[in-house]
Amino acid sequence: MNSKEYCSNEDKKLLTFLRDDLHLTGTKDGCSEGACGACTVIVDGKATRACVFTLSKLQGKKITTIEGLTQRERAVYSYCFGKCGAVQCGYCIPGMVMSAKALLDVNLNPTREDVKKAIRGNICRCTGYVKIENAILLAADYFRNNREVVFDNSDGSLGSSFMRVDAIAKTLGEGIYVDDITLKDMCYAKAVRAKYPRARVKKIDASKALNDPRCIAVITADDVPYNRHGHLKKDWPVLIKKGELTHYIGDAICLVVTDQKSALEELCSLVEVEYEILPGVYDVHEAIKDEILVHEGESNLMRKEHIVRGNAHEALKKSKYKVHETFTTPHTEHAFMEMEAAIACWDDKEGITLFTGSQSVYDELHEITKILNLPEDKVHCISQLVGGGFGGKEDMSVQHHAALATYITHRPVKVKLTRKESLEIHPKRHPMEMELTLGCDENGYLTGLECTILADTGAYASLGGPVLQRACTHAAGPYNYQNIDITGIALYTNNVPSGAFRGFGVTQSCFAIESAINKLCKLINMDPFEFRMQNALKPGDTMPNGQIASEDTGIIECLEKIKPYYDMYPTAGIACALKNSGVGVGVPDTGRCILSIENNIVHIRTSAACMGQGLATVVLQICIETTKLPASQFIVEAPDTRRTPNSGTSTASRQTAFTGEATRRAAEKLKAALEDSKLEDLEGQEFYGEFCYETDPITSTKPHPISHLAYSYSAQLVVLNDSGKVERVIAVCDAGKVINQLSIEGQIEGGVVMGLGYALTENFISEQGYVKSKYGTLGLLRATDIPEIEVELVHARGYGMAAYGAKGVGELCTIPTAPAVAHAYYKRDGIFRTALPLEKTAYRK
Repeated sequence: MNSKEYCSNEDKKLLTFLRDDLHLTGTKDGCSEGACGACTVIVDGKATRACVFTLSKLQGKKITTIEGLTQRERAVYSYCFGKCGAVQCGYCIPGMVMSAKALLDVNLNPTREDVKKAIRGNICRCTGYVKIENAILLAADYFRNNREVVFDNSDGSLGSSFMRVDAIAKTLGEGIYVDDITLKDMCYAKAVRAKYPRARVKKIDASKALNDPRCIAVITADDVPYNRHGHLKKDWPVLIKKGELTHYIGDAICLVVTDQKSALEELCSLVEVEYEILPGVYDVHEAIKDEILVHEGESNLMRKEHIVRGNAHEALKKSKYKVHETFTTPHTEHAFMEMEAAIACWDDKEGITLFTGSQSVYDELHEITKILNLPEDKVHCISQLVGGGFGGKEDMSVQHHAALATYITHRPVKVKLTRKESLEIHPKRHPMEMELTLGCDENGYLTGLECTILADTGAYASLGGPVLQRACTHAAGPYNYQNIDITGIALYTNNVPSGAFRGFGVTQSCFAIESAINKLCKLINMDPFEFRMQNALKPGDTMPNGQIASEDTGIIECLEKIKPYYDMYPTAGIACALKNSGVGVGVPDTGRCILSIENNIVHIRTSAACMGQGLATVVLQICIETTKLPASQFIVEAPDTRRTPNSGTSTASRQTAFTGEATRRAAEKLKAALEDSKLEDLEGQEFYGEFCYETDPITSTKPHPISHLAYSYSAQLVVLNDSGKVERVIAVCDAGKVINQLSIEGQIEGGVVMGLGYALTENFISEQGYVKSKYGTLGLLRATDIPEIEVELVHARGYGMAAYGAKGVGELCTIPTAPAVAHAYYKRDGIFRTALPLEKTAYRK
């Protein structure tokens, strides 16, 4: 192994041996099922998944891990992956590097097709593969021509392709994710999960487990000070109590704690749970009847929204043309590369310290202090690197269980989900059924929209309320008409919960409205591009929600930029979208940042989670732009509830605008101080920046309420080849001021690929509450499946008010892809498809 010989008395998986015995944690555990490639190593010259083979099968083999790269290889790969913007969350990258090495060791002049084939076994959920391929091709050039590696990351000005601050560490497997941490005397905990989606727990007998000397504790609901959690509604039990109902198969019955990791599964199997099996509710149409209640004594109606502007009914009655259709979208799985993990430890004075990887350390702080009935100064949450999120790491999954186990045992405890558990437990994208009527006049001007949305929120509320709201508020699209009547209904079922997912409900309603527009265009014999251009919002127009479109409204610019491509490909599909920046709709929303001068270095301190979108690099570049200090003068700290101020959750495409503006304001104060002082004279001083933006609630009766700080816009074009597969995607986005060119391109490329999967191949399968999907069967696209993706960036005639005019793009870029794909197929074969993933395509026979 890496030129050393190792022996083991146990025949275990190579991945386990590397990580647990040798502490070579650069090799990542992404699925332990041989599906994702995060654990790729090289065995006798071939790229091999370390989770597949046991040690006995590898006797006498030469194995190289990411830690075994030569100094030359370390320099080339880290530089090329950083330079090309190939690193986002970074969790897949060491595995990608090892697959690249296996290729370049035998072929230093590869084609892009060679590279795609070499990394076909490696899944990336962030980048869309394009920049990873670019990095490997650049590395081949460096090796082939023996080029010297010179790191120059001095230009941090806005709009530059400044290398991400964490790119090198992530590329070389040196960045620390939670599961890479091992503490002295660490224990391990695992939940015994519900056997049935809906059943009454009659008895919990842990005697056999407790009699096993390897068992340290079995924790039940009786041990939990406050046995509920949840973002906006505390409806989710920490542990299901004897006599209570289970609500889905991810429910935790009890926690088993041991100091022997290998004993966890066996000890959990010794806990005997007796159930009374009850009929469940697995469909929104069943749920709405309220004949079987998911939560006893409570209606299955979790949330209802009704948004009315103008008089849609009358407008539609007078409309020359109308279409009426019902659209359905499925559950989808986030499929982030890093499985959920948390470590908690105990100190008699300090209380609990939690090492985590989520989308908000303060959300965890508030949830855990409530659960354990502890003051906030007795819980300390520290974020490690986050291996992808996309909304799927907003809810508590393992953090509260790790904290609870430490609270009970006073021992350090790690809780980590298997990939199977992750699929069964964390919330998914909401399945939605959307029935709408859309009308226009004889000249093709939109007149009105009536829409009813049914959303399956699953077993618990999670963020189902705000997701439903966003699906409703964006259902009319980025167009200039004001007669809307939209009803949204979110219902409890005994399915896996639904919650935040990139697009936050807008992916669903955008598919419906854009598809309906295409049918309307066919009905009136009008070109779909001209229809959209004619109806698109312009600055000063009234949006369907009543807000006045501001000077940074750029959907017209998006359409103008995409027009030459549209003319080039007459059978291409087109779609438009908008997405809010910030929580909005009257909910308090604040970004915060502290700049502190410590040992002549400026520490940038904010709790805003960086989960691959590059937020740490964004705030650094804003500081560089504002103060004109060099990048070497700054350190960006990880989110930490004792060090970094609460800047809210990384959600709603808000962090670039809100935390970016807070950082700019703090940097302006530092800049002013530097006019009269040198940096060393400011030692120990702190400069605080805060940005709040007041919006109006969704129920506002103002003629022109302000729903959100800003909106980003996009137009996408999808081109099919002769065999009916996607050949090219052109994605044009208005995200305001570009902070980092490479990062925004990478976000868009990754978002497009996620949107293609949503449209064509991805389908999280659940039957009667039981999850049937595995990571390898989710339909995730691989490098060999990806078409050419071209990214164009535009901006409106004006810029927004925050963060030098930057707006979020992370969610926006996924939203219009599916309807654009659907339109391309509609043009190709005349079949109007109303459900995702699309049927009767080259991807789904």
